[in-house]
Amino acid sequence: MEMQLYLLHVVPFIVLVYLAFLLFLHPPREVILATLLGGLTLGIINALVDLIAYYATWWHYTAIGLILQLPLPFYITPILIYGGISYLLIWRLWQTRWHWLAIVLLVGVPIFGFLRDLLDAVVTHSSFLVWTSPLAGPVDLVMWLLMYYAGYFVFRRLAPIRKNEAVNA
Repeated sequence: MEMQLYLLHVVPFIVLVYLAFLLFLHPPREVILATLLGGLTLGIINALVDLIAYYATWWHYTAIGLILQLPLPFYITPILIYGGISYLLIWRLWQTRWHWLAIVLLVGVPIFGFLRDLLDAVVTHSSFLVWTSPLAGPVDLVMWLLMYYAGYFVFRRLAPIRKNEAVNA
C-alpha cells in the first residue's frame, strides 16, 4: 500500500519537477536522452546494490508493496532528480562563471545521498530503510559514489558538448 501511495502522490510531482527543469533550461534532445540514460544507470546500480544488500543482510526496506524486496517507485527520485537534473545542471553550468556550482553538484550529490541515508537509517529511523549490519554505512557510501559517477560517465559519453564549450576548448 505504501508503494502505491508513493507512486500515486509523489512520482507525478517528481516527473513535473524534472519536466520544469527541461522547460526552463531548453536542452537539446540528445542531452535529455543522456540525462535519462545516465539517471537510469544510476537507478539500476542503486536497485542492484539494494538487492545485494538485502540478501547479504546489510540493509532492507520495511515498506508494504515491495517487489523482490525492492521499493521500485523510490528509484524514480535517483533517476530523475539525483541523476537527470544534477547531470543537466552540471552540463549547463560547466563552462560558465557558475562552474564552481557544477563542481559542488558533482561532488556534493553523492555525499548528500549518503548523508541522507545515514540520517534516515541510523539517526532518525524515519524512513523505510533499515541498516542491519556495520558494513551498511561503508557499502552505502561506495554505492553512492559508484552509481553517481557511473551515471555521470554514461551522461558525458552521450551528451553533446555545449556550443560555448566547443569555443572555449
